[in-house]
Amino acid sequence: MSKILVIEDEAAIRRVLVKILSEESDTYNVSEAEDGLRGIETIKKEDFDLVLCDIKMPKMDGVEVLEAARKIKPEIPFIMISGHGDLDTAVNTMRLGAFDYISKPPDLNRLLTTVRNALDRKELVVENKKLKKKVSKNYEMIGESKEIGAIQDIIEKVAPTDARVLITGSNGTGKELVAHWIHEKSQRSSAPFIEVNCAAIPSELIESELFGHVKGAFTSAVKDRAGKFEAANKGTIFLDEIGDMSLSAQAKVLRALQESKISRVGTDKDIKVDVRVVAATNKDLKKEISEGNFREDLYHRLAVILIKVPALNDRRDDIPLLISHFSGKIASEQGTSPKDFSKKAIELLKTYDWTGNVRELRNVIERLIILGGKEVTEDDVKLFASK
Repeated sequence: MSKILVIEDEAAIRRVLVKILSEESDTYNVSEAEDGLRGIETIKKEDFDLVLCDIKMPKMDGVEVLEAARKIKPEIPFIMISGHGDLDTAVNTMRLGAFDYISKPPDLNRLLTTVRNALDRKELVVENKKLKKKVSKNYEMIGESKEIGAIQDIIEKVAPTDARVLITGSNGTGKELVAHWIHEKSQRSSAPFIEVNCAAIPSELIESELFGHVKGAFTSAVKDRAGKFEAANKGTIFLDEIGDMSLSAQAKVLRALQESKISRVGTDKDIKVDVRVVAATNKDLKKEISEGNFREDLYHRLAVILIKVPALNDRRDDIPLLISHFSGKIASEQGTSPKDFSKKAIELLKTYDWTGNVRELRNVIERLIILGGKEVTEDDVKLFASK
């Protein structure tokens, strides 16, 4: 159930808005406030998924309401209601954090579309905040090797900027982890981190996933839908496996980087976005460019900062730390005590050829914890982790 608050001093317009929203969906629970002061009091007492707020009101105007609400509950999206003479002010409220604005008298389709989009964005932001609570523990950078130290130094320098970053490396090396830490240490860390696995999305759907679509854009487009770029507004979008992205989607991403604008599939209407782009790939993009599979101009836009994540075989001295880390993490997940690994077991694991990198090591550690003895020995490694 989505809770919506309508703040409007004109009773007739307020009743119309409440009626439209209430009749649109039985999942909308609509409350109302007759002026700005009452609206702020209501926001303090209750949690809302969306606020529709008039701009010109007695006691407290809409701009003041928006500014006050951003301090109390900054996650609530605001749609501003503007008269003809308030359009400049309405545009300015978007700089203050409003989601959008609608003009009086409200156009039914425009109103309902804007409301749905705002609620979709709120849902994505809430889900992202839940995930962010897990980020620090799930994405720790484990290692004391010079290779990891070099990456950490780059992250410290680049994270506070808005520079685009291209992360390269084999599968399982931890490219996603690097992207998360760039965001965590950036000035955008309180905003969404939206991840898109370009290799996992069919080529015919990638543009809709990234940029959204309007109702009727294709057979299954039964309603307007915001894309990942809109969801990541003010935050970071991580384009994983970007080397697998179609050329047509690459062209749209290039435009988004050049102009900070996107358009949903099925419409030419521009939507401004403020998004930091971090990309990753396990492919040789220069080779992909020479073969006509990747745009050279997009490569240069993305590769402002290049970070190459080393293979585990190139930082074997980190293996003992990784074993200890994964042992504790897996034990916590399974509700058991961490297991010790004998020195000989660790030394043997350091000699293995880790073609699957850190991801493969984690799987092996989990197998050894489940199947090994109270202390994981060299014999356990030979028996359960043979290569």
